[in-house]
Amino acid sequence: MRMENSVKLTSLSSKGGCGCKIGPTDLAQVLKTLPPAVSDPNLLVGLDTSDDAGVYRLNESTALVQTVDFFTPIVDNPYDFGQIAAANAISDVYAMGGTPITALNIVAFPITTLDKSILTEILRGAGDKLKEADVTLVGGHSIDDKEPKFGLAVTGVVHPEKVRTNTGAQPGDKLILTKPIGVGILTTSIKNHLLSDDEITRVTKVMTTLNKTAAETMQSYRVHAATDVTGFGLLGHAFEMAKGSNVGLKIFYDQVPILPRVKDLAESGSVPGGTKNNFTHLTDVVTYSDTLDQIDKWILCDAVTSGGLLISVANDDTENMLLDLQSKGVEARMIGQVTQENRGKIVVE
Repeated sequence: MRMENSVKLTSLSSKGGCGCKIGPTDLAQVLKTLPPAVSDPNLLVGLDTSDDAGVYRLNESTALVQTVDFFTPIVDNPYDFGQIAAANAISDVYAMGGTPITALNIVAFPITTLDKSILTEILRGAGDKLKEADVTLVGGHSIDDKEPKFGLAVTGVVHPEKVRTNTGAQPGDKLILTKPIGVGILTTSIKNHLLSDDEITRVTKVMTTLNKTAAETMQSYRVHAATDVTGFGLLGHAFEMAKGSNVGLKIFYDQVPILPRVKDLAESGSVPGGTKNNFTHLTDVVTYSDTLDQIDKWILCDAVTSGGLLISVANDDTENMLLDLQSKGVEARMIGQVTQENRGKIVVE
């Protein structure tokens, strides 16, 4: 049974979830000043493609997939926060086509000012989600910090020839998204006390749902590229795919799944700063239809936590893959296509 939490975790941080990531523009400025990493022929995926995880080949049949993710509370219930953080971190391995196997907890917690049972619940939630994913917890690290933060470092395995990256999308492919967006706007609304219990339950379910089924399903189809949608928003991660694959992307706004009441809440002011930063970062690479207003554009750039997979799949496989995903309970939609025109850019219709 979950502990009833009297402390509102979201009130302890100015930003929540993946919305607290350093923005893409600032991060790019920092990284460009660093010297290039030492060349290693076994490093199959590194820093140069903005991919979801690193991939390092051990031998002809096995490569390691490594990722780390942590953030401030995005919901008030500590058990749910732990589950969301775990699902979010594991997702990077799924996006690379890998199977997650081990994890390490990363904890920052004000141990002298918050009840220790809150941290227990965070760790219990994460532990239950790891069990669901068949991932073994092997340890972790903690520090005493004024602002609570939690996440995990996750290691997975994949065959070196079966790695999925965000750089292989091909003209003619269709784009499938496996979870609805609007999470950042809704979780900001939680902080502002604007959501009902049912609405909190709905958005929490989206964030705690593993991308395991979607990842396993895509193995049976001709998938050319994949990424998961998190802090840089749908268009931010789509841009990384377009740039890395040297293709154009066309997104159909009316086909993008959006959680209920997102637009109304955004119009009332519940748009996180990370979402607005994402929009600004993409100004020169996204062309929007004249039918979209500013709120629509922000929604497409909304900073997501534990979002779905964005998958570039061969046109002939799209219908079967979509039906397969939906039959397994995945909230998948076909939202766009890959084009030869506008390479490295996105058109939203």
